[in-house]
Amino acid sequence: MTKIIGVHGIGHQFGGAHSLREQWLPALKDGVALAGHQLPEDFSFDCAFYGDVFRPAGKSAGTADDASDASEWEAQLLQMWWEEAARTYPNVRGPEEATKSWVTSGAHKALSALTNAKYFSGILESLMFADLRQVFRYFHDHVVRAKAQASIAKLIGEDTRVIVAHSLGSVVAYEALCANPEWPVTHLITLGSPLGVRNLIFDALEPMPTNGKGHWPGGVKSWTNISSGDDIVALTKTLEPLFMPTVVDLSISNGAKAHDACRYLTTQEVGNAIAAAF
Repeated sequence: MTKIIGVHGIGHQFGGAHSLREQWLPALKDGVALAGHQLPEDFSFDCAFYGDVFRPAGKSAGTADDASDASEWEAQLLQMWWEEAARTYPNVRGPEEATKSWVTSGAHKALSALTNAKYFSGILESLMFADLRQVFRYFHDHVVRAKAQASIAKLIGEDTRVIVAHSLGSVVAYEALCANPEWPVTHLITLGSPLGVRNLIFDALEPMPTNGKGHWPGGVKSWTNISSGDDIVALTKTLEPLFMPTVVDLSISNGAKAHDACRYLTTQEVGNAIAAAF
């Protein structure tokens, strides 16, 4: 049996491993089929789930995450998303200037502007900020970081060959692979990855990059990084210069839902990358 593990990104605090698998597995199979391949009959697919660490415990509506208390880190990432959205979407007006009041008032302005971007359209500002805060907590709360990586570790077996990781999940998978070079995983596929965001993410990775270069993820032999051209979460879409020349960077189009995991999974590019492991 050959095992594939999927790792989700932000915004899954109200789900679970089984419901996520029901969404991802058909999309993954479609991607492989559209690429002209077949999965082995004995393959298995499971989702590493860590979204529950972000689920609020007993909070009322009045105590929801609020951009008014955005940290400098969160405000910087919001500004990056805002600027990228303004470059990508004509209907998103970019920030006119950075002011000293950025952290307090600019965060709300950024969230308001981002609701005009196609992917974030229809999402409440409070929910968008709550999802962004998950990235902050991963990098600043060692318990969250450890639990997220443990969700992958408990699924690893001697037959695990592929990890497909989306969004923040690509960071979780990368760090887990670096910490466990003995794992039998040979193929890493990252989708809509923020791994290349300098200062906030890339330079905060464990292990820390050396001389501007990120470490290779454990015993992985093949790393394919796929991003949609208008995915503003994947701010740096080419990872090869930051890691190793052997990273294969591919660009695709996901339409209006540029950061959607299932749209990534149904692409021929993902299908080819998965089939290469068998």
